[in-house]
Amino acid sequence: MNLFLGILLGTIGQIFVFLQIQGSIKYQLLQDYKWLVLLSGIPISWLFIESIKYIYDWSDGQLWPGRLIGFSIGIIVFTIMSMILFGEGINLKTGICLLLSIIILTFQIFWK
Repeated sequence: MNLFLGILLGTIGQIFVFLQIQGSIKYQLLQDYKWLVLLSGIPISWLFIESIKYIYDWSDGQLWPGRLIGFSIGIIVFTIMSMILFGEGINLKTGICLLLSIIILTFQIFWK
């Protein structure tokens, strides 16, 4: 359950970070209200703090699994969001990086 909650909160956080950082390229509203975008960093930080707490508990007090799981989730979410919102495809280089992120995520979850 801790792993699931950690990945869920981390995924939500990554989605919000994508919108916070890249969203102003697509949405004028995010350009016009920069202070709102900056203040959104507070709840986003909370999501990541809680995510790491759950993954840390799941991994018996190890830091590296949380870092690598968070990294992998970030790559996966970025790929999906850039495809959905910006219509960017996956070239060979991006595809290989995405595959490596999935492999890292799989190793961290299943290799104990």
